[in-house]
Amino acid sequence: MIIAIDGYEANVQHRVGIGRYAFEILAHLYPLVEKKHTVRVYIPGNPLSDLPKEHPHWQYRVVGPKKLWTFIGLPFALTKDYPKPAVVFSPTHYIPRFVSLSRVMSIMDLSYLYYPEMFRPKDLHQLTEWTAYSVAHVKKILTISESSKHAIIQAYHVPEDRIVVTYPGFTQSIASTMADSEIFNKYHLSPSYILSVGTLQPRKNYVRLIEAFAHMHKDDAIQLVIVGKKGWLFEEILDAPKKYGIEQKVIFLDFVPDSDLPALYKHAMCYALPSLYEGFGLPVLEAMAHGTPVVVSNVSSLPEIAGKAGIYVDPQDVESIAHGMEKAIEEKEKKSGKDRIAEGLKQVQKFTWEKAAKQTLSVLEEVGGRL
Repeated sequence: MIIAIDGYEANVQHRVGIGRYAFEILAHLYPLVEKKHTVRVYIPGNPLSDLPKEHPHWQYRVVGPKKLWTFIGLPFALTKDYPKPAVVFSPTHYIPRFVSLSRVMSIMDLSYLYYPEMFRPKDLHQLTEWTAYSVAHVKKILTISESSKHAIIQAYHVPEDRIVVTYPGFTQSIASTMADSEIFNKYHLSPSYILSVGTLQPRKNYVRLIEAFAHMHKDDAIQLVIVGKKGWLFEEILDAPKKYGIEQKVIFLDFVPDSDLPALYKHAMCYALPSLYEGFGLPVLEAMAHGTPVVVSNVSSLPEIAGKAGIYVDPQDVESIAHGMEKAIEEKEKKSGKDRIAEGLKQVQKFTWEKAAKQTLSVLEEVGGRL
């Protein structure tokens, strides 16, 4: 069976969110394919060096144009290629248009429906209209949590049997060549800091996190360290430290290499993600895997992901967020805190990319076999 995969999101330098998901699914499908199937990965530029290596049963198709990829480049390539694939997998919200092939898509979350004011008009229109079209034309939808599955059913009236939950996994980052202690010098960090990781965008609720940090009863040496590249509508986030009089205590690190993240997680007093909405929340897994207490919202998928390890807060309540971080720091060396950390290490074992890839392949085989 020939499986076509849209590799657009996986073939980028700095992968976060959907790019990270797409890359990990490709990387973990690779050893499962062997001679059983042929996979064609369609990309608008040469494959990056860390993508799986090409062989007779794993092929790359470099086609353009990159602009309007799902309308022109990808559909044209799928139409002209022969023999035709049995199924097309788009690990994104958007499927290729104008093709009659059976298609499978992935949906991360529906934040654009719940919080439309937090998106730029152009992005909101694309997410709303293109996702709705894709949902109406696919055989199966993969999503990353039970919370997202229920949201998709409610929003798009999709039968439950058309949606499959394939949880993302925890990826052990490449070991850093630097000593853990060097992380403080490299990023000019205090020995005591609270960490948050995620793209700078309103949904992450960073403004309230920064305000909550300003309200905490804490040692003046503690910093709030936010790791994440600029997304959209980020100006208020960058202005918040000055607004609350703590501009010297909030550090924005932008994108950080995966090799540096383990040390950042390991040395943090706690990890905080009071997000308004999350389809999953990979950094929560990463923090728990490094023995760091996690303070997360009590909404969307986060209770599903953090389980008994989480300290839960109301993302709309600044005092609740502040109290959650204070509790994590106060409990860390106590039995209650150590028990939470142990629960986190157990919770992480439930989520693996190997399992996600196997489930994905099973769905593609099922859909492809219908032709």
